[in-house]
Amino acid sequence: MSGFDWPALLRVGVAGGLKPAEFWALTPAELVLVLGLDAVEKPLNRARLAELERMYSDMKGAP
Repeated sequence: MSGFDWPALLRVGVAGGLKPAEFWALTPAELVLVLGLDAVEKPLNRARLAELERMYSDMKGAP
């Protein structure tokens, strides 16, 4: 089992105007785009990690 809810994904695609054959012809990148997952936040970089460490320090009074 792949862990994907294919019937739900197909419903989203069809509700978005795709024909079933068009849905099944999508590449993974196109599926991500259709599902709106391309808007997901980018991977964490060093500057953002440092910012989060400052905001959520485990030590009281830490800089």
